[in-house]
Order: sequence, then structure tokens, then C-alpha cells
Amino acid sequence: MRIAVIGAGNVGRALGKAWQKAGHEVRYGLRNPADPKYADLAPARLVSPAEAARDTEVVALATPWPETENAVKSLGNLVGKIVVDCTNPIGMGVDGMGLVLGHRMSGGEFVQQWARPGIVIKAFNTTGAANMADTSGYAVAPAMFVAGDDGGKKAVVMDLARDIGFDPVDAGPLRNARLLEPLAMLWLDRAMQRGAGANFAFAVVRKSRQSP
Repeated sequence: MRIAVIGAGNVGRALGKAWQKAGHEVRYGLRNPADPKYADLAPARLVSPAEAARDTEVVALATPWPETENAVKSLGNLVGKIVVDCTNPIGMGVDGMGLVLGHRMSGGEFVQQWARPGIVIKAFNTTGAANMADTSGYAVAPAMFVAGDDGGKKAVVMDLARDIGFDPVDAGPLRNARLLEPLAMLWLDRAMQRGAGANFAFAVVRKSRQSP
């Protein structure tokens, strides 16, 4: 599958390299593709965001939240494309890092407004970049929650999660991004404030049989 990754921070790099390893064709959309700091991304194509999105089936947004609206609007016509929103609406407040959007509207829903007529699927936002780069070492496959309103396109994104070692979990409609974005904050809080570090992930465990 042809995938455009918009942004090449920790999350963009991790997802892009993992999808390449899984056999997908990846190109990165960058404001300055010639910057030497992106040399480690070769042999993937490094191009502008609009060129990256052109002729691709999936566009994965891996941008800082303050840059996301402009990034989406720089992509051109997204008709027929799956736009995977990997972002979280996080900013700094008086109590430190926190969500800048709440229960009435999620970042994922804003991205859908900006990305129309593309179809937005929320995913790859509830764990750290290290887990996106390498899911090995866990006794149970880490969960990847996927929310969206188009069942067929959601299934494509769930397959992309499965391809890089996650247990994809249907998290319902896109409005449930309102649930997933706080879950990302829980992961960050445990990683950064509760001593867990980056080597943990959320998982969904299921009983092998019914209890008597």
C-alpha cells in the first residue's frame, strides 16, 4: 500500500520505518525535504506534503497539534483518501502538559473538518513512538484503538496496525476520539510522571472461556 507520512518526528519516523519493513511503500511529506536531519529516512521518498499525499491511498498525520491544521490544508485534494489522525491536541497549561480540547469536540473531529472530503480515522495516538517502531517483547500484543465512521476504511487502518504488530481494536465512531485522546494522556502520564518509562503498552485481554 502507498502511504504518505506527514511529519518526521519520533512518531512519523517510527510508523514510516515500521510500515516500510512490513512491505508498504512510504513517502514522507516534509516542509524542508532537503534538510540533512532526514538522511536516516532513505530510501523512502522525501517530498513536500502535497506531493507526498498525491497518488497515495493513505495519509498519516504525525504532526505536532499546533501545526496540524496548516499541514492538512497543505495536502491538496484528499478525495477518496484515508487520513489517519495520529495526533493529540496537547498543549502546555498552568498545570503542565494537557489536552487543549475536551468532551464536546476532539482533535480527530477537527481534523475531519479540515480534511474533507478525505475520510479521517483516528489511530496510532495512544502509545509511544518506541512501541510503534517495535512491538516485540510483549507477552500480549499491544492494543491499537481505531475510531472512524467509515467501516471499510477503518478496516484498512486496522490492517495497517496489525501489519506492525498491534492488536487492532475497533473503538467505534470518530467522535470516540474524545475517549482516545485522554487515553493518550494517561499513557504519557504513566510514562513521564509515574516512572513507567516508554516500555509499556495498553492491551486488551480476553477470557479463553466463560466463567462458571
